[in-house]
Amino acid sequence: HPFDRALRPLPLTQHKRVWALYLKFARQYNLPETAIRVYRRYVKLCPEDSEEFVEYLSSIGRLDEAAVKMMEILNNEEFVSKQGKSKHQLWQDLCHLVSKNPDKVTSVNVDAILRGGLRRFTDMAGQLWCLLSDYYIRAGHFEKARDVYEEAIQTLTTVRDFGQVFDAYAQFEESMINSKMESISESSKDEDLDLELRLARFEVLMDRRPLLLSSVLLRQNPHNVHEWQKRVALFEGKPREVINMYTEAIQTVDVQQAVGKPHALWVAFAKFYEENGQIAEACVVFEKATKVKFRNVEDLATVWCEYAEMELRHDNFSRALQLLQRATAMPAHRAEYYDKSVPVQNRLYKSLRVWSMYADLEESLGSFESTKAVYNRIIDLRIATPQIVINFGLFLEENDYYEEAFKAYERGVALFKWPHVYDIWNTYLAKFIRRYASLQESQFLTN
Repeated sequence: HPFDRALRPLPLTQHKRVWALYLKFARQYNLPETAIRVYRRYVKLCPEDSEEFVEYLSSIGRLDEAAVKMMEILNNEEFVSKQGKSKHQLWQDLCHLVSKNPDKVTSVNVDAILRGGLRRFTDMAGQLWCLLSDYYIRAGHFEKARDVYEEAIQTLTTVRDFGQVFDAYAQFEESMINSKMESISESSKDEDLDLELRLARFEVLMDRRPLLLSSVLLRQNPHNVHEWQKRVALFEGKPREVINMYTEAIQTVDVQQAVGKPHALWVAFAKFYEENGQIAEACVVFEKATKVKFRNVEDLATVWCEYAEMELRHDNFSRALQLLQRATAMPAHRAEYYDKSVPVQNRLYKSLRVWSMYADLEESLGSFESTKAVYNRIIDLRIATPQIVINFGLFLEENDYYEEAFKAYERGVALFKWPHVYDIWNTYLAKFIRRYASLQESQFLTN
């Protein structure tokens, strides 16, 4: 051939001048096999023009060889696209080529290519799963396509990707139903059963969407308490599933990494048992909750208070008092309230919330001495508030222990500084003046 003869005597540096005409000639006539052989020789000399070869192969329908050549381009770390495409864009082109032509591309492993992309390009997960499913749909492997969709919605971690794949999955199932309805010529039992199966599958898929979306959000952060609570709500009316969800939630959520209030899961779990009349099981849940190493003392205090309130709702008053006695018991190793290096169980004895409830219960159900002892303990621990001191004084006064009430006010005054002590002083002076109508004594105290 004249072009071949022209190339032989020329030095390599001048070959491009001939190749430009040679390639133009090869493309000019409908001789694809000859043109392909010419291009194969050309890209050995100028591998940077491989994209041009791929475009020509695609234009004449030789997609299998085009895919192989694109694989070579991507595997060549030194290749630089003359069209300014990045490796990512070239790889996207390959994915679209192989997924849309399963009958023509046979020399490459399409499944492996797309799954490799899923591991490498996580920001394209939804698109790649759809391409993989589309590949099997075009190849006629509908069950395999369905398996791919199921695998995708069980592994995706972003709502955007999930929405993309789920919509494609729903559209696929809907198209399967429509094609079946169009293909039914005469009603037969087998065809009717197949159609009903497809309809049922589609309905189940749509019903599963909230639960699948919840799974996606929990894969993002399995320690999200709010999402677990929303997930439990999806099983309303199904006690066994609710119990399983609560069990899975408290086993999965790490209280140190939790987003939200992890103790809320334990309390809600116990209340679920209580609402269903299973008080013994609710007590078991609460007992386990009291041993959890929560981040904050208040979380544990809430658990104990909810536990006691449950017993009160069922008129187990003595049991409620016993629980609060356990909660406020002095630990073997004392610790400061805010010392996070110590477990919350060893700091609970300084929780004002537990002590306040304990004092209220003792005042309502206990004796004078036991109530007085609780108030004194609160003041001794230096966790009292001005209102606690005032309540203590009022309690003593109601039981005609006026002098002790004044002593309680005096202890409260010693605990606080201005302006927090103002309410105590105000109450103390008013009570004292009412009790002792002597202006001299009142003036002396005021001074």
